[in-house]
Amino acid sequence: MLKSEHITRPSPETILPPDLAARIGPLDVASRKVFFGKLKGERRSRKRGESVEFADHRSYVSGDDIRHIDWNIFARLDSLFMKLFLEEEDLSLHVVIDASASADTGSEHNKFVFMQRAAMAMGYVGLVNLNRVAVTAMGDGDGGIAATIRDLRGRRRTRELATWLCGIEPAGSFSFRQAAERILHSRRGKGVMVVFSDFFFKDGFESGLRLLVGRGYDVLAVQVLSPQEIDPPLTGDLRLKDVEDADLAEITVSAPLLKRYKANLDAYCAHLQSFCAERAIGFMTVRSDTPIDVLLLDYFRQRGVVK
Repeated sequence: MLKSEHITRPSPETILPPDLAARIGPLDVASRKVFFGKLKGERRSRKRGESVEFADHRSYVSGDDIRHIDWNIFARLDSLFMKLFLEEEDLSLHVVIDASASADTGSEHNKFVFMQRAAMAMGYVGLVNLNRVAVTAMGDGDGGIAATIRDLRGRRRTRELATWLCGIEPAGSFSFRQAAERILHSRRGKGVMVVFSDFFFKDGFESGLRLLVGRGYDVLAVQVLSPQEIDPPLTGDLRLKDVEDADLAEITVSAPLLKRYKANLDAYCAHLQSFCAERAIGFMTVRSDTPIDVLLLDYFRQRGVVK
């Protein structure tokens, strides 16, 4: 990965352009999971008069709330079944971004800037739909957390979120497992968690992702790679320095080396994808030059994160 030079950082005024806000404004946070136990009228909604959307039934188990029994089925089949609902409009939204030094790379399309803009766009969708929104920056800080903002709700908090995101400075490194532990203990309710990172952690991604799964959250892992990481524009003899721990490596870039690099990268991404699939974690890889409207309107909508 190539360290970015002369980065144009977004400001609170530019991180969410008005035309982008207008395009994504009609979207709403959604979840692939079925959540049980919401009664009509209990959730907050900007769409007055609409009820929770029915999804499915399951057999009654001793201790279940009898308010959710489908008595019509009982009258026909003389068996107890519970109603399940899609909790679509009062979901908590927790966006997690990688604010390490390695995220601040990409010679033309900086990965961290992309994550900032994506987090702002996703947060805006949650805010205008009155969802509870939290954003966490993983980085060089206490327990792997550089900063957190939580309990935002409503369009009026948009500026506050924008200012907070633009105030984050990526630096250093962190333990993904430690950061996941902190996030695990801070999240509230049920809902959607979107994690933006390159997932190139020296301590591995496996233990951290295991911690984030479950506890009522539908997790989507978004691997962000720069075009230079996918197709490195490197030739000749080079001395490479790790931006996080200053490790040095001297290499000679050749066609066979680049071929092996791409094969290793493909294998790593495939392992990450397989790991997520086995644990019902949503997964996608995106380039940092992907337009944010395409990310939300196409990629996220296809995966059921927004609707």
